[in-house]
Amino acid sequence: MSEYPQDLRYLDTHEYVRLDGEIATIGISEYAIEQLGEIVFLEVSEIGDAISKGERFGTIESVKAVEEVNAPISGTVIERNDSVIDDPELISDDPYGEGWFIKVRVDDLGEIDDTLTFDEYRALVEGE
Repeated sequence: MSEYPQDLRYLDTHEYVRLDGEIATIGISEYAIEQLGEIVFLEVSEIGDAISKGERFGTIESVKAVEEVNAPISGTVIERNDSVIDDPELISDDPYGEGWFIKVRVDDLGEIDDTLTFDEYRALVEGE
């Protein structure tokens, strides 16, 4: 069974966001990783790029598919996780820890209200 940390917020497209003040850490859920299979490539926005809620900020490629990665919140990219870009398998090893994609300085903290809570996301992926 997949793990979904309760302190995160989620999109129905399986991205997660963790807020720490005005800094958001963004990655994909364990459920998404299970659906994708072996991840072979990750491309994300550059430091300094503006991303917009609901818009694509990257691409993730697995042996099964190529999927867009969407922003759960708007802001400016302040950090990229070069470790997972260089070695995408790290995403599967620790999606909620070392497997994050980007960190963003958030434009509007109120946008988090449009994301799914732990319970809402779990119900979505487990079909409850």
